[in-house]
Amino acid sequence: MKIIFMGTPDFAATSLEALINSNYNIEAVVTNTDKPKGRGMKMLYTPVKEVALSKDIPIFQPEKVRNNTEFINKIKEINPDVICVVAYGKILPKEILDIPKYGCINVHASLLPKYRGAAPIQWAILNGDKETGVTTMYMDVGMDTGDMILTQKVQIGENETTGELWNRLSKIGANLLVETLKQIEQGIAPRIPQGNDYTMAPMLEKEMSKIDWENKTAEEIKNLVRGLNPIMGAYTYLNGKKIKFWKVEVSENIGYDENNIKILKNGTVLISDPKDGIYIKTKKGILHVLEIQGENAKKMPIQDFLRGNKINEFQIFE
Repeated sequence: MKIIFMGTPDFAATSLEALINSNYNIEAVVTNTDKPKGRGMKMLYTPVKEVALSKDIPIFQPEKVRNNTEFINKIKEINPDVICVVAYGKILPKEILDIPKYGCINVHASLLPKYRGAAPIQWAILNGDKETGVTTMYMDVGMDTGDMILTQKVQIGENETTGELWNRLSKIGANLLVETLKQIEQGIAPRIPQGNDYTMAPMLEKEMSKIDWENKTAEEIKNLVRGLNPIMGAYTYLNGKKIKFWKVEVSENIGYDENNIKILKNGTVLISDPKDGIYIKTKKGILHVLEIQGENAKKMPIQDFLRGNKINEFQIFE
């Protein structure tokens, strides 16, 4: 089976490595263009390109795939039996989808049809879901609308972050892709139409990372912190300085009389203790901060932060 693999981040690199380790014939890899990163703006390869280079697999990095006759002709020349797509980052036109004998197969980090779109892992955490999974599917011209092949469900940990779930699902997706290709080769891969009860999972916007103390509960803020870890972090302000929260938990009872708490503004620091950290009032429930990052500083446990930074009880996060 001749395979072209399309993917970009580490999530996709795990699937590529699984195919290579399963002795599949990878004719070429297609990945996004290299981008400068860091203070020195050093040009960095994508994780998928790194794997391809280590295995001497031909690499294509087109700026665009739609209306790109030169690139499409290269794909036609290779004449793949199947194209495997994992977090590639570009929508494939019908002209490419129609090339492979067995079609284009996508690994999608959600239990379709829920969470179609670019950020299904993040939104599962942000929405406080208890369950998610991975789906392999036949691609069509729609956004994650093709027939499903295989799925695998997983439970989301109560404190699991996007980064942790991302790593876990990348391994599950890799194994599911290998099994999917086996079933396609054997002619037993199912085609399961999706329903229309779906939710879009668009790319995350920076604006959503600010904590809304006035309207959000402790559980909702916790999900925001988990969902944005390690992507950008959820932030707030104290005394005009930007502070990011990286790890928090919900505390229902810290010994305060509920009637006394009710009169305080949401975002008020109820307890600030060098050993136990800080506890903050929310619309419902109390937020216990475990890991924090001050302005122009590194992230650290709250105890370490409080040794060098004073946060007083009854101060209010903006």
